[in-house]
Amino acid sequence: MGPAWNNIITHQLRNSVLNLLLPFRRRPISNMAWRCSGTSNSELIENLWRNQLIHDQGVKEAFLKVDRAHYAPAMPYEDSPQPIGHAATISAPHMHASAIENVLPYLTPSSSPRRILDVGSGSGYLTHVLAEMIGGEGLVVGLEHIKELRDLGERNTRKSTRGSELVNNGVVRYRVGDGRKGWAEEGESDWDVIHVGASAKEVHPELLNQLKAPGCMFIPVDDDTSGISQSVWRIEKDAQGQIKERRLFGVRYVPLTDAPTN
Repeated sequence: MGPAWNNIITHQLRNSVLNLLLPFRRRPISNMAWRCSGTSNSELIENLWRNQLIHDQGVKEAFLKVDRAHYAPAMPYEDSPQPIGHAATISAPHMHASAIENVLPYLTPSSSPRRILDVGSGSGYLTHVLAEMIGGEGLVVGLEHIKELRDLGERNTRKSTRGSELVNNGVVRYRVGDGRKGWAEEGESDWDVIHVGASAKEVHPELLNQLKAPGCMFIPVDDDTSGISQSVWRIEKDAQGQIKERRLFGVRYVPLTDAPTN
């Protein structure tokens, strides 16, 4: 067995261990994650594109603009979730791609600037990608329940010239708060898109109420009280305020929790 096969087996084994320890996507797509990993940001994104985990050219271009090494320094170009501290993780790139593509119609230009809420923003990676998706205009708020994670997100975003520009211009903002209750920025709490990056016990009414009409939410929700089985739901609110829910796939995410008291 040659070195190439040894590298492939090592790669598969490492991702298998990570999938046991960290949130994972329970569908066939997760089995090809090792094939999407790369040695550079562009190779990672090209692999996601080649394996049809990214379908839209605009989504591909947005991901190419954001170097994952600024947000996951240990193994930045692995298509696997990784710990970032404080019992939080950065999701696998294929999961971030799915999140973006499932809310894509609500990220395109509109008559008014887009407003996006990223609950459980963690490393800040997807917050930055969302800002690129709306062309560096409008508003993207990354919301964290722990100040250290809020600070981490902003610090990571500022590692690039483009990220610093987005923060300085107020397009990307990081805040501390209970994501289960949503967020009001400058007195306004209506959002075109709400992305939730941790599992919720339910679709919290506050989040649903803050979703614009029309608007879209991407949220992992516990299937039962055990919290072991979870599913991602795509929730749309139409212009008349009617709600349409669709289950996308099973996942395992860290939960939305209270901030530590000590």
